[in-house]
Amino acid sequence: MVNVFYEGQVLWSQIDANQHMRHSAYADVAAQSRLNMLGLVGLSPARLFEFKVGPVLFKEELFYLREVGLGDVIKVTCAVSRSRADGSRWSIRHEIYRADGVKAAIINADGAWIDMDKRKLTLLPPKLEGMFLNAPLTDDYVEDIAKEKE
Repeated sequence: MVNVFYEGQVLWSQIDANQHMRHSAYADVAAQSRLNMLGLVGLSPARLFEFKVGPVLFKEELFYLREVGLGDVIKVTCAVSRSRADGSRWSIRHEIYRADGVKAAIINADGAWIDMDKRKLTLLPPKLEGMFLNAPLTDDYVEDIAKEKE
């Protein structure tokens, strides 16, 4: 398993009435994995804040494959599956695995960068752009070449 950016035990607070990991807990561990991955390439929340830039999500899509229960240890992988050449728009795929190696969920997140002062979408500053371009890529990574309407 490559690109594991979060590993931990499923907590009582992450369990729903059916005695398995609740839907929003999947999104929480994916977000932590994503932040850990960005931090590893040099884009920690503190570093991004220095430049008044942050990641913003447009869409998050979860596919539940197998149950995860209380006390299970999970590993979360994270890699860029699609992005523009300049890194301004991106998709990140997260996969959650149980300790027995079974893939329990896939989470796809589509996002961009936001200027925190102007509250508008932006490019990463030149000093940071190369860092994002060093993020791990999925085996089926696609570079978008056409700029979409915004």
